[in-house]
Amino acid sequence: MTCSESIQSLTVTEKDNFPEIDLYNIRKATTVLRALNHKLRLQMITTIYENKRLSVTQIYCKLRLEQSVASQHLSILRKAGIVSAERDGKLIYYKINSLRIIEISQFAKKLLNA
Repeated sequence: MTCSESIQSLTVTEKDNFPEIDLYNIRKATTVLRALNHKLRLQMITTIYENKRLSVTQIYCKLRLEQSVASQHLSILRKAGIVSAERDGKLIYYKINSLRIIEISQFAKKLLNA
């Protein structure tokens, strides 16, 4: 058996015992963690949490942001499930999804304790 043949047989054996990796869900989890790993988005989360519920206008005024910047970051937080949006007339109000924050915290603890 040549060196390359033994490496190929070793690789096949390792593949057979290696757990399947769900890249789709790993990418989705990465997106959620990245949403939290941003200074401005953390400020937004804190501001919304402290006020219970805020409109986009209230958020960008409190944080002294441009409306487009606030909307872009809120969209990221909404896609990650960290905030939820509810319409009241013409305004959209954002509030923290506490259950999602708990899930993310539990996931992070499990990841670090592994």
